[in-house]
Amino acid sequence: MRGTSATRPGAQALSLDTLVRLKRERTASGAPRRLPVPEGMTIPLGCDAVAVPADFGPLLMTRLPRVGCVYADGAHWWWLVPSESDVVLDWPAPAHYATGAVVPDTPHAPGLIHKPAGTLPYTPPIPLYLALCRVTGTTPVWSRPISA
Repeated sequence: MRGTSATRPGAQALSLDTLVRLKRERTASGAPRRLPVPEGMTIPLGCDAVAVPADFGPLLMTRLPRVGCVYADGAHWWWLVPSESDVVLDWPAPAHYATGAVVPDTPHAPGLIHKPAGTLPYTPPIPLYLALCRVTGTTPVWSRPISA
């Protein structure tokens, strides 16, 4: 059925969000690599990552009720969060959101510096977002005035 809008049986339609995410992954600088989830951990909600400058890492650790897997590459700390944790959150600069936990190739590969107890590698995204807003002096997106 070439040239028609029919889909193959069992094929999934891609949402606009998925297409945007795929585009972001393709335009990442350097050869991308996926942060590895430690053996024995599961990712039932998928996996993305939020990078922050290394200087912010220790400040965020002390402000979070639960810390998931955290990786460091010298310049950044990478926090694993559930997939699509960027859908309604506008992560403040200088944070970088990495869909699929795919990070740019750097001279020093990110290494695991914190592994939580249990089987879930996630840092809860809302507390991470709020702590990052606090550290950067950014107003959370839901507290900003609405403009027309």
